[in-house]
Amino acid sequence: MKISIITAFPELMRSYLAASVLGRGIAAGKLDVEVIDIRDFAEGDYRQIDDYCYGSGGMMLMAEPLAKALASVSAETKPYVVYPSPQGTHLYQELVEDLSRKENLVIICGHYEGVDERFTQKYVDAEISLGDFVLTGGEIAAMAVADCVCRMVPGVLADEECYTGESHW
Repeated sequence: MKISIITAFPELMRSYLAASVLGRGIAAGKLDVEVIDIRDFAEGDYRQIDDYCYGSGGMMLMAEPLAKALASVSAETKPYVVYPSPQGTHLYQELVEDLSRKENLVIICGHYEGVDERFTQKYVDAEISLGDFVLTGGEIAAMAVADCVCRMVPGVLADEECYTGESHW
């Protein structure tokens, strides 16, 4: 399984992914995880990735750098794109199992007031919510999605019984 996480704060993700079960799964070659910095695809001296929302005072991630970052994900198959969002379907175990069977999963980390709707309409396959609360950005939600999906990939945990014995199985 390949997972690409697109974020404005790559060091948060890299630190988490290097530790514990996910770090061991990546080191063992069971997972291929890359973290993509949105700013690498922004233009201008300041590498701007945010702009004002149309009709409101908040900021949101711009569609153009996100689309360029998504296009950089090298894959032979079209990636399945997930955007953690308060408007999404609540995350549940069957959805996690479905996501774990994807060959190429991309998780978009929103920030500020979210992501430009033009991007979500064109590229996002699923919006997923962790619950009815607000986070500062999408990185914590992306970590949760990556964690629960990766542990389902064969060979990441020591034995299949490590997840088939869980209460949600």
